[in-house]
Amino acid sequence: MRNSNRARLANKFAACIAGGLLSLMQMASAQTLVDSDEQVQRGEYLARAGNCMGCHTARGGEPYAGGRKLNTPFGEFVTSNLTPDNETGIGRWSGEDFWQALHYGKSKDGRYLYPAFPYTEYTKVTRPDADAIFAYLRSLPPVVQTNPPHKISSPYDNQTLLFLWRKWYFKEGVYQLDKSKSAEWNRGNYLVQGLGHCNACHMPRNVWGASQDDQLTGGKIMGSYWYAPSLISPLEAGVGEWPIEDIVELLSTGINSHAVTSGSMATIVRQSLQYLSDDDIRSIAVYLQSLGEKKDHAKEPRKARKIPERVRQYLALGQEVYEKHCQDCHGQSGEGKPKIYPPLAGNRSVTMSSPLNAIRSVLYGGYPPATAGNPRPYGMPPYQHFIRDIEIAQVVSYIRNAWGNSGSLVSPDDVDNSRGNEF
Repeated sequence: MRNSNRARLANKFAACIAGGLLSLMQMASAQTLVDSDEQVQRGEYLARAGNCMGCHTARGGEPYAGGRKLNTPFGEFVTSNLTPDNETGIGRWSGEDFWQALHYGKSKDGRYLYPAFPYTEYTKVTRPDADAIFAYLRSLPPVVQTNPPHKISSPYDNQTLLFLWRKWYFKEGVYQLDKSKSAEWNRGNYLVQGLGHCNACHMPRNVWGASQDDQLTGGKIMGSYWYAPSLISPLEAGVGEWPIEDIVELLSTGINSHAVTSGSMATIVRQSLQYLSDDDIRSIAVYLQSLGEKKDHAKEPRKARKIPERVRQYLALGQEVYEKHCQDCHGQSGEGKPKIYPPLAGNRSVTMSSPLNAIRSVLYGGYPPATAGNPRPYGMPPYQHFIRDIEIAQVVSYIRNAWGNSGSLVSPDDVDNSRGNEF
């Protein structure tokens, strides 16, 4: 009898222990699920900050399924499928595989990745942020999509040559805080130099496609027909003298009282920057303001110049085109209308050394991004079907040299060389 009671008590105790363990496991499982949801949401935000979908989505294609073609001097690269499909995406990847790609620029099988994927900047991303992005990508619906292979020109289709390129030009390493700066500045630096990979566009590159310096001094965007202006020079897109609020407004809405984003930058604002938190946008603004040089008045364009007669006649023809097609919106004196039609007088995007963006705006139109802060932007129609290349050259030359502006002249050859697919 005693043995029977002991057995019953033992069974009850075992049941209690099992029930307690099950409850603990259920609680842990629930906590893991909560943590996972939070991580996925954070990863979605970070992926938006890095504009991952922008490159890894073909026009009209499924989000993150890849297939977008990137044309470079080294060949045509095709972006990969980042959805969790086991066969055509990253369904069989681990967090370590993803970290290896982001931080070291190596694929799951150990192959070196080409820097068309900007791991040269993503290497600065922290491991927790990389894990969050991976968790978000794993949460996406899997898309079965086999993308075509790269078409890399010889001899660049050589892993040995890529190994040497990495030895010379790639330095891996997570972003390190600058303790002499504020937390806000460091956050902005991290977003600009790392996750936002602004260097990928706003830096000059050598013949091997490598950054020529570590400053955001501007350059033609590889594989694009746009010029990414210097974020340091007050003669281009430096904002060292701008109030923080003006920088924030431009980054989050695409327009402010004296500037408007267009081309590739308008796309970045529309797809990425407008969705960032107020704190993150402000941190970027603080960082960019710290980079900008103060305006050197000794370098200001000269207002009085002796213009040769043939140049005067060329500009006069451009003025006629301006008065016919442009004056109604941009004003007789190039004053524009604040937050509607950008001013042309004193506009740095008009007068900077490269006329490329100004030419393309006339050719293909100027379209600020549609954002929550500017939901119905005014745009400029394309004029390539209405006026000839010589007239485009003349009118761009005119606006670069009217109302106190000072810029080089533009030729019909410059206009022709500016044509190409936007992306």
